Amino acid sequence: MVSVISLLIVIALSMLVIRIGAVALLMTGLSEEVAKFQSLSAFSGTGFTTTESESILNVPIRRKIITLLIRLGSVGVVTSISTLLLSFVGAGQATSERLIVLLIGVGGLYFLSRNKAFNRVLTPLIEKILSRYTSLDLRDYVSLLHLKEDYRIAEIDIREHAWLADKTIEELDLVEEGVLVLGVKRAGEEYVGVPPADLRLKAKDLLIIYGKKNRLDELSKRESGNEEAHDEAKAQNKIDQQGQRRQTERMNKEE
Repeated sequence: MVSVISLLIVIALSMLVIRIGAVALLMTGLSEEVAKFQSLSAFSGTGFTTTESESILNVPIRRKIITLLIRLGSVGVVTSISTLLLSFVGAGQATSERLIVLLIGVGGLYFLSRNKAFNRVLTPLIEKILSRYTSLDLRDYVSLLHLKEDYRIAEIDIREHAWLADKTIEELDLVEEGVLVLGVKRAGEEYVGVPPADLRLKAKDLLIIYGKKNRLDELSKRESGNEEAHDEAKAQNKIDQQGQRRQTERMNKEE
């Protein structure tokens, strides 16, 4: 039974490593879905051949994260297989009992990994620890854009947010929410940086945006037709702009 518990611990640690890797990649500017997939792919050693891999391999800090995940994954897979074999070799009549315990344990771990309440607690904790003890947090952008701690660059896949499709940049009115559209990626087309206001977005586009972390998080989860959320974001942005105007006045008065 000790070997079964050991296996469950190995699985739990593997899931935690994958989650940490996803959060680390998310902090470098990848979208949440891409970060999750690439972390799982690197750790498991399968599927890391997608077109998104190019955006990772071209950024040094992302390469380091992926390399570490691959190394940890190779050790974790071997350990899991070895522990699994030891769990049942020589188990005799206790084999069925160990199998039941293993299935219950794996089911419990899977439930935790999919539980939104648990992830709402775990993800900010991981991000806080990584921000405090590493230099992952948007390090590639900070040196170029001098981003403040509460600002982020993020990607939004319009396929997952249909309400953004068939609208121009101007019609979305994101700038009034304090969100800037930095670029648009479209399949088969060159990247459009600082897109013009009359650019009409399509369902397969990838939107690159800049703004406060909480605003980008809310925007990426906003449902179609939620005008109330749009109005609230605009109102909050006006308050933020008032603070920025006061700061600008102080800066202009400085000699």
